[in-house]
Amino acid sequence: MPDTTLLALTLALILVGLVAISSASIEYAQINYDSTWFHTYRHLIYMAIAAVGSVAIYRIPLKFWEDSGWIWLFVALGLLILVLIPGIGREVNGSQRWLPIGPFTLQPSEFAKMAMIIYLAGYMVRREHQVRNEWQGFLKPMAVLFAATLLLMVEPDFGATVIVVGSAFGMLFLAGVKLGHFMVVLAGALGALLVLVVSAPYRMKRLTAYTDPWADPYDTGFQLTQSLIAFGRGEWFGVGLGNSVQKLFYLPEAHTDFVFSIWAEETGFVGALAVILLYTALIGRILWVGRSAQLAAYAFGAYVCYGVALVFSGQAFVNMGVSSGLLPTKGLTLPFVSYGGTSLIVCCAMLALVLRIDQHVRCRGGRV
Repeated sequence: MPDTTLLALTLALILVGLVAISSASIEYAQINYDSTWFHTYRHLIYMAIAAVGSVAIYRIPLKFWEDSGWIWLFVALGLLILVLIPGIGREVNGSQRWLPIGPFTLQPSEFAKMAMIIYLAGYMVRREHQVRNEWQGFLKPMAVLFAATLLLMVEPDFGATVIVVGSAFGMLFLAGVKLGHFMVVLAGALGALLVLVVSAPYRMKRLTAYTDPWADPYDTGFQLTQSLIAFGRGEWFGVGLGNSVQKLFYLPEAHTDFVFSIWAEETGFVGALAVILLYTALIGRILWVGRSAQLAAYAFGAYVCYGVALVFSGQAFVNMGVSSGLLPTKGLTLPFVSYGGTSLIVCCAMLALVLRIDQHVRCRGGRV
């Protein structure tokens, strides 16, 4: 029997996402697709695909994922290359991140997050001694991470790059790499990210707009100022579901990266806090499963859980931080809540792995 707490927390977030997307996309869908519930119907389809895929993944033995991690990594890298080929990848708003598949699109960067977690978890089990004691064992996954980062930055997808790099470093740190090795490579990675920010004018504009969005509220600071207005209008209990003003084309495509702003406007501080608490409980539960796997001497399961928790927590923190003005603007979905088929399907797939690990540990008598 799967962990009912994990399932309940996930279902709660998915339902919040369905309500938030339905409300935030009504006017946008009516104007652009002549159908008020266009995005709602599509999101329901994504939910069905995610449910079927999650059940299938849950039934697959964990040994299969541990042994085939390198295959999924190559598939992810192949998709990241494919999306960059002119005529194959689809460009939207200056970024080439999507592969059209009939009426739907696939975002390879989302799949790359899951593939990197599975690959690193298997690698750290097979090369445990090298990872903890030798430069070679630490630098090999860094080379793979560099290749993925390079492909992501060519798209460009700076947000996904931050999450992939941050999660990988977190997993390696938890695997017990030498602190000296870790700090040297971490300093290099942070320096490289700083260079990437400074070298791209649009990223510098986002950074300066973040420091003072009201200095240019009709151009570089437009999204952030409109998002902050949404938070302010929400006050304690919100303006009511469906009554948001900011979704009326003040906040562009509010059902995607800024869906949390609309949720905060319509449900207020109480509703926003409820979502934050749901994420806190979900991530805490995943870490607890990972710790149980570690105590049961099931290292692969522990590393996968830690990686999934890092991805969920990183994306949730960045998305909500961007919406509230805590962080510079970048395109990242809110797990289980934002509109986006690939994101929802991959998030549910990663959670299915955690549920399978939880069952595996309980069957081995490793639950604490």
